[in-house]
Amino acid sequence: MDTERFLFVSADAALITDLAWQVHREGHDVKYYIEAESDQEIGDGFVPKTDDWRAEVEWADVIVFDDIWVGSDIGTGELAQELREQGKAVVGGTPNTDHLEEDRGYAMEVLEEHDVNTVEHHIFNDFDAGIQHVQENPAPYVIKPLGEVQNVKRLLYVGNEDDGSDVVDVLRAYKKAWGHRMKGFQLQRKVQGVEVAICGFFNGEEFIDQVNFFEHKKLFPGNIGPQTGEMGTSMFWAAQNKLFQETFGKLEGWLADEGYVGSIDINCIVNENGIYPLEFTPRFGYPTITLQEESIESSTGEFFSDLAHGNEPDVKVHNGYQIGIRVVLPPFPFDDDKTYDENSRNAAVVFETESREGIHLEDAKKVDGQWRVAGGNGMPIVVTGKGDTMQAAREQAYDRIDDIVMPNMYYRDDIGERWINGDGDRLQAWGYLGPGNE
Repeated sequence: MDTERFLFVSADAALITDLAWQVHREGHDVKYYIEAESDQEIGDGFVPKTDDWRAEVEWADVIVFDDIWVGSDIGTGELAQELREQGKAVVGGTPNTDHLEEDRGYAMEVLEEHDVNTVEHHIFNDFDAGIQHVQENPAPYVIKPLGEVQNVKRLLYVGNEDDGSDVVDVLRAYKKAWGHRMKGFQLQRKVQGVEVAICGFFNGEEFIDQVNFFEHKKLFPGNIGPQTGEMGTSMFWAAQNKLFQETFGKLEGWLADEGYVGSIDINCIVNENGIYPLEFTPRFGYPTITLQEESIESSTGEFFSDLAHGNEPDVKVHNGYQIGIRVVLPPFPFDDDKTYDENSRNAAVVFETESREGIHLEDAKKVDGQWRVAGGNGMPIVVTGKGDTMQAAREQAYDRIDDIVMPNMYYRDDIGERWINGDGDRLQAWGYLGPGNE
């Protein structure tokens, strides 16, 4: 592939540093823009930077957006759509695909309009109305905040009581503590089964390949503790199996009409009775993108260039399993500047081997050859591994972590165990995986 010019844009937090670094290491010309002042040091020493991405638009052959927000008035989907209309090759969404993540009610409407199975769900703008609904229809529910606070992960609550009494208690507590900011919420009937996300890359017209992966969002092993976004991922590439056909297979035309380009996933609960989509991520997943990079054995830059230009990438992927583990520092997943300053800011990331295989950037920088923690979030690196089996991938990833020294670092030690302990067998027995997956 000829050298191309890639412009990476983080219109809020710096989320796509590792992909920019990977493409840069492949020999392409790269410029990386980070909007958030507190994150602008992330990637220093690894990736060439720019402080004005708009001034680089004409320079760029490919423009890559990492998230869906730019302030409060305009989303990256709108920016990406405008640039595509100007003839630029862009990896990014559209206003409507941004809306899939911003508005869970809208996402459910899109699913239902395209005959995709959905979980029973109700939108409420009043806490008392939600409490009354649970009391009149007792069952376990999931509380999903809407609007301004929907990305405050700790507010998502998964009910455990059959009569919904714990959900009622939590809604009453939220009314007192968050009533001034939490203007609406979705109550979703809890479904038992295997949690699995189906992820695909879309080139504006069709899906390229599919990735099925399992998310681990709780802070501690055993799915205990606060929601974090994601602590790790276990993943494999698959064909267009039943999981895909019953979800994205029915949405392919809608995404083509939108002209969406990039990664998109849909998180589901699956059991012997069906597939129940819960929510969309119409952008890169984190740290999933690092795991996808790990498993793409052909050129990553060529893959995203083909995607942005509407071509079908000739991509070669690892035919096995991959594991990604987020290695974090205090006060993650919370915001506490004093704790961060005392324990984590500018901390050294020390490697006991020369190899950097499987080591991926999140909030890190390089100063005089030394890797250091950057930004203010306390999640400097992701460590990955791959193998013919999930256990082999686990062993490689955790062996790599054993060669890293960061005071106060922590991570989950059970990523991938759900697959080994039965989730894979259940999905296979229910007929969702199809040929080629063991």
